[in-house]
Amino acid sequence: MTSILTNTSAMAALQTLRTVNSGLDQTQQQVSSGLRIQKSADNAAYWSIATTMRSDRSAVSAVSDAIGLGQAKVDTAYDGLDAVHDILAKFKEKLVTATETSADKDKIQQELDQYKQQVLGIAYSSSFNGQNWLVTDVPDIYDVSANSDTVASSFVRDANGNVAVNTAGMHLSETSLFNSTGGGILQKDGRDAGSIGGIRYWASWQNGSAVETGWWPYNQSAGAKASFDFTFSGPLTFDDVSDQISFDVTVDADNPADGITPPYSAGKTTTVAIDRSTVDAVNASWNGVISNYTQYQQVLSYALAQANIGAAATTYRDSNNQPIINRIGIYTLQDRSTGLNGSYVQVSNFTSNVGSGGLGNASDYGLRGSKLTLNFTPFQDYKDGNDADGITISFDFSINGAAPKTYTFNRTYVNDLLGVENGKVETSEQMATLLKSLMSADWPTLKIDADSPSSVIVQSDPALDRLAGAGTGVTFSNFHVSNEPLPTINFMDIDIASNPDKVRDYLGYIESVSQRVISGASQVGSLQKRLDYQANFTASLMNNIDSGVGKLVDADMEKASAKLAAQQTQQQLAIQSLSIANSSAQNIMALFR
Repeated sequence: MTSILTNTSAMAALQTLRTVNSGLDQTQQQVSSGLRIQKSADNAAYWSIATTMRSDRSAVSAVSDAIGLGQAKVDTAYDGLDAVHDILAKFKEKLVTATETSADKDKIQQELDQYKQQVLGIAYSSSFNGQNWLVTDVPDIYDVSANSDTVASSFVRDANGNVAVNTAGMHLSETSLFNSTGGGILQKDGRDAGSIGGIRYWASWQNGSAVETGWWPYNQSAGAKASFDFTFSGPLTFDDVSDQISFDVTVDADNPADGITPPYSAGKTTTVAIDRSTVDAVNASWNGVISNYTQYQQVLSYALAQANIGAAATTYRDSNNQPIINRIGIYTLQDRSTGLNGSYVQVSNFTSNVGSGGLGNASDYGLRGSKLTLNFTPFQDYKDGNDADGITISFDFSINGAAPKTYTFNRTYVNDLLGVENGKVETSEQMATLLKSLMSADWPTLKIDADSPSSVIVQSDPALDRLAGAGTGVTFSNFHVSNEPLPTINFMDIDIASNPDKVRDYLGYIESVSQRVISGASQVGSLQKRLDYQANFTASLMNNIDSGVGKLVDADMEKASAKLAAQQTQQQLAIQSLSIANSSAQNIMALFR
């Protein structure tokens, strides 16, 4: 039916036109913007993800720029260290030349001074954007919590939505050549453990024509056998059986002065007699005449051996291995199988009707070596890079020639033991406490005492150990400090013209600091590689974010174009439909004309 009140066909055509226009508007927006989802109303989930990722992409882009800045800084530091290493190699060559005695050290020093200035120039010019890893201003270059510099390396978002910028760090102690407060690679290292409280000491020794200095590998006391010397006077002639020399020999009596507790052993005493038969037993061709000191020494040794007394006679040589004429010694053999602990030799009750040959009543106690006095000096176990336990120090220790045992401690051990926080051993009492804690359990006779503010006594307790003489001793050896060798001088202070005898020391120093420069360059090179990888990954990551967001919100332009054409056709058809629907009313009007 046709109604003049309600035109349902027109209403339907109008609704269709509205729907077509709405879809056409949406498609036109997609075509013009290239986006399938432009606002949250289009698709709330996709729009939220895309918006977040676009924000992250901007952050990653900023990190990429920061990585580029970091790469430039790292590259500058590496190039500086590499150049300095080359200069140090040339510096070392000049020092090798200076070891020749005929070399002109003044002229060589002039060249070395130029190299020093070149190193200084490279170090100060190795700066990017005001930052220099080769010349630093760190209050404590050894404190890893204060000496680090960082470069941006990545942007991350975790599963909880928290975001952060990761960084890559470099400890400037690895790269700093010159630090304002000291401790740079080319400066004296302030972390020297020194004498380790006195258990080692600095010494000089002859190496060929050169004098070298360093930490002596042993710190020990050593005992010595009892002996006494006399000067031969002769000849001695034994004509018949009545000619005789007689004396008593006492060996290995205790020495009360050694601090041992009584009762004291009187040792072992035996009578020795020398007559014509004794001389003939040694060498019958002498016809009973002892003409010189070597013959007398042979006769004495034979007589002492026959008496089984535990003593012997000897002759001597000087430091040039030349015989000391007419000098004869009598010494104890320290035969411990007798149960005697002392070291003593005595000739008493000497009688002779042929002359003494220089021998007479005499005695000597051996030296008990089981006591060592350490010249204590305060020291500190410093922090050591990333190692929270600090520098590791170890040494071997032995008493009376026993197999040595190794002991190790570090900063944490010192702090826990002494109740400090700085790794310092500042008093002789603290040093005694440290040594006791390390060694007492292994050496039952060990006694360690702070004798004065500047000395610590380490000894085998004479109340428990009665041994004296050769074989007794206290020995520290095989010292090892984990951060050694350390630079002990400043590179800029090297002067072979003023110190020609230190050329070998300077060579060792240059070798040490060169290795540290190489190590620093290696650390920087590793960081370079890491940043290169990260820069490439960051670029790839930004591409992936762009691609992922595009898949979520970008419009399919081919599909949108085809849809737009269809919707435009639908619009035209809807308009025509509406026009037709409206024309029916005109037909009704015609009936009333």
